[in-house]
Amino acid sequence: MARENERKLIASNKKARHDYEILKTYEAGLVLAGTEVKSLREGRVSLVDAFAQEHDGELLLHGLHIAEYGFGSWTNHAPRRTRKLLLHRVEIGRILEKLREGGYALVPLSMYFANGWAKVELGLARGRKSYDKRQALAERDAKREIARELGRRLKGRSPARPRP
Repeated sequence: MARENERKLIASNKKARHDYEILKTYEAGLVLAGTEVKSLREGRVSLVDAFAQEHDGELLLHGLHIAEYGFGSWTNHAPRRTRKLLLHRVEIGRILEKLREGGYALVPLSMYFANGWAKVELGLARGRKSYDKRQALAERDAKREIARELGRRLKGRSPARPRP
């Protein structure tokens, strides 16, 4: 079977980008069972409640839900089991240093296949307050409106009229 040469997105965690301010991102591999990989290829994964924590100098991913493989037998995996993250020792050291400072979390942002290997994009994040979330939404809406207006002007159309 030929390997893919590009990134194929499996799932993304939009809630994490809303709830957290992402400071730095890391790419990590995962230790997976065979039925988990087959289920990932079907896109049956949820990153919503997932987070990474340190345990004995290693990083483990908790709360990641990979649905059971439909054609699996007694060898099927547990959907919410803890999975080991594969990173270089230097990267783990830097991440743990930041996490021990306090106020930081390590959250999965997306999951994808890169050259046939399952990878997870982790974000070193700081939690946002509710007013920060509202401000971020307002900024995003303002940028969207500016881009929309700029597009209209470049196409030679008149500005949008207010709706009655």
